[in-house]
Amino acid sequence: MRMLIEKAERAKASIRAKVEHVFHVVKNLLRHRKCRYKDLAKNTVQLQVLFAMANLMLSQRTLCAPYRKVAS
Repeated sequence: MRMLIEKAERAKASIRAKVEHVFHVVKNLLRHRKCRYKDLAKNTVQLQVLFAMANLMLSQRTLCAPYRKVAS
C-alpha cells in the first residue's frame, strides 16, 4: 500500500515539475510578471505567444541536436 502511494506521488511530482518549468521560463526568461486585466483578449493572446516561445526554447536542444558539432 505504501509503495503504491509513493509511486503515485512520484508520478504527480514528475508531471508538476514539467509544468512548472514552463512557467519559470515565461516568468523569468521572458519577463512576464504582471497581467493586464483591462483587455482580457489581449492578455490571452500574449500568454499564448509567450507559452509558444517557451515551448520552442525548451525544445531547442532536441530540435538543434542533429546540427550541433561535438567538441573533440
